Amino acid sequence: MEASEAKKTKTTSKSTTAKKTTATKSTTTKKAATTTTKKTTTTAKKATEKVEKAATKKAVANEEVKEAKAATKAVKVEKAEATTNKAKRKAKKAELKEAKRLAPSATLKNARISARKVKIVIDNIRGKNVNEAIAILKFTPKAASPLVEKLLKSAIANAENNSMMDKSKLYVAEVYANQGTTMKRIRAATQGRANRIRKRTSHITIVLKERA
Repeated sequence: MEASEAKKTKTTSKSTTAKKTTATKSTTTKKAATTTTKKTTTTAKKATEKVEKAATKKAVANEEVKEAKAATKAVKVEKAEATTNKAKRKAKKAELKEAKRLAPSATLKNARISARKVKIVIDNIRGKNVNEAIAILKFTPKAASPLVEKLLKSAIANAENNSMMDKSKLYVAEVYANQGTTMKRIRAATQGRANRIRKRTSHITIVLKERA
């Protein structure tokens, strides 16, 4: 009986140890499977993150390239517009110069009178017909009136003889007086001092045009 009981205990102990080993093996295999699944998920996440980062970098690079292209295009357009505007300005300046060159005019350089005194007179004849301007200058009691009248008659002669214009249609289109050279002189003063005298000059110009 004792031998049979000992055999039974041995068989039960063997079966329990076998069950324990199988249980431990199953748990280890489960652990290994879970670890492998975790590793695969982490690697997949890392791979997806890398792909997303690369995609975002590409998108940012593409946007930067597009912005740079747009900026270069805008700069080119601005340069082209600036060049066209410069060309237009140059053409306008050339036209104005040509018109001034063709328009009959007369200029008096270094007139012995200040430009301030001349401007008082020439403001009265600007835009007036030639005959009316001559009448205004004859009856204006200013020192600049005879000078401007003589210059106006010279401009009329230039228009009639050089440009073959009709005197009855002529009018004073432009008239201006600019400051010329200033002669500096000295007047003796008290206590050995010397006061400055400024003898001013002016450049007077009259431009005539025909009324349509």
